[in-house]
Amino acid sequence: METSEPTPPPSPAPQDGRDQSDGRDQPDEAARPLDAAFAPPANASWSRVSPALAWYRRIVVGALCLVAAGVGVPLLLLWTSWPPAAAWAGSVLLVFVVGWILAGRFRRSWGYTEGPEELYLTYGVFVRQLVVIPYGRMQVVDVTADLLEQALGIATVRVRTAASTADTRVVGLPLTEAVQMRDRLAARSESFSTGL
Repeated sequence: METSEPTPPPSPAPQDGRDQSDGRDQPDEAARPLDAAFAPPANASWSRVSPALAWYRRIVVGALCLVAAGVGVPLLLLWTSWPPAAAWAGSVLLVFVVGWILAGRFRRSWGYTEGPEELYLTYGVFVRQLVVIPYGRMQVVDVTADLLEQALGIATVRVRTAASTADTRVVGLPLTEAVQMRDRLAARSESFSTGL
């Protein structure tokens, strides 16, 4: 008489968001609350700023580091000996390298989208932010560009609202895109504030 071995019960479905069939992780909304917190509104995606913004920040950091090294190293050589001057130069070099790397991350962190009733803006490397500005609260929309931004062909759109703490800006936009965004936001601000 043959005895059959009992069949093991089926293994429960994975609870950690992984698909066991092919061994690859599948994204799970519950597993990524940070991404969900800073996601664009429904049926929209983030528009990114110009890569020239990273070069803008790298040039600024490079110029500041060059001044710090050019002034600090000779003064330390005059007042002390070469070890403090070398330490200062090494510190300045480290700041330059970190600034160079963070400039790209900073540029990639910026995103914006124009919703039907609000402007959405996200940015930040160490502290991420998601700002939502209703068009009806906008009072002044302007475009600014310093000499370096002009040389790189980018500009900043500044949005001032009824609450001064909610003033914000969209940096690193190509000049023509910045002007078009200013005009769109100004028109929407006027239509929403008058209730049209």
